[in-house]
Amino acid sequence: MKYRFNTAIATTLRRVCSSAIVAALGLVIFVASDLALPQAANAYPFWAQETAPETPREATGRIVCANCHLAAKPTKIEIPQAVLPDTVFKAVVEVPYDLESQQVLGDGSKAGLNVGAVLMLPEGFKIAPEDRIPEELKEETEGMFYQEYNTDSENVIIVGPLPGDEYQEIIFPVLSPDPRTDKSVNYGKFSVHVGGNRGRGQIYPTGMNSNNVASKASVTGTVSDVTALEYGGYEVTIATDGGDVTETIPAGPEPIVEAGQAIAAGEAITTDPNVGGFGQVDGEIVLQSAGRIQGMLAFFCLVTLAQIFLVMKKKQIEKVQAAEMNF
Repeated sequence: MKYRFNTAIATTLRRVCSSAIVAALGLVIFVASDLALPQAANAYPFWAQETAPETPREATGRIVCANCHLAAKPTKIEIPQAVLPDTVFKAVVEVPYDLESQQVLGDGSKAGLNVGAVLMLPEGFKIAPEDRIPEELKEETEGMFYQEYNTDSENVIIVGPLPGDEYQEIIFPVLSPDPRTDKSVNYGKFSVHVGGNRGRGQIYPTGMNSNNVASKASVTGTVSDVTALEYGGYEVTIATDGGDVTETIPAGPEPIVEAGQAIAAGEAITTDPNVGGFGQVDGEIVLQSAGRIQGMLAFFCLVTLAQIFLVMKKKQIEKVQAAEMNF
């Protein structure tokens, strides 16, 4: 009995140890893969959710992507001037940039830029269901994945990251609401807000700088040494009155200072590798009632007919006046 009890304990211990070893190996592989193949922090619009979970647009009108993507770049939006209720239309966000540009990745290597976009539609508008999208529009949006900003915001859609060389234009298939079935929606003119980014940001949502920004000196002094690190990046040593201060430069930016050079606090000590940026633009769209359009067309027809009858009456009067003059 004692032997069986000890055997059971030994078996249990072996299983626990095996599980611990497997977990430890998994952790080692996970960490090693991150070190060997670091993931690039690209143009991820959903990172805005980290700092602004409710809405990407601040009270000032600025879209929060600008907090991480500091460089300003143009962004355009093409939408219809007016749409009818319960119809599908496309909104096109243009995110242009020089296709020959390459961005610095997390490990310091370079690659093409990624792009992303945030589209803030009026209340009631949303991405059209698959069965409502026309075949032609399906072909234009093939391979696109649309994500709602949060569960309560069907009208706020984010897309990305996408390869910029393939998606200079990001197309959104949008379904307009129907005020006849949705009493919370009214006809009228509404604002549309768009943000588009290309390339990686300069600041992570945590507030830390990425390696896609110029490094600056934290103190005033004289550069005494610039050393290239084996795993990538540099160390710049600055001699000050209080002793030496070492600035660590991540892989990506290149140092622009040399030994013996005087440097001031806040002065750039590396190149600025950023080639991307963020831009936002506002637009307007009218949710138009079909009855109003029909009424307007009927009014135009009445005015046209009235003008025609007026001209005909005038001609008739002129003929009568001409006949009376002949008598």
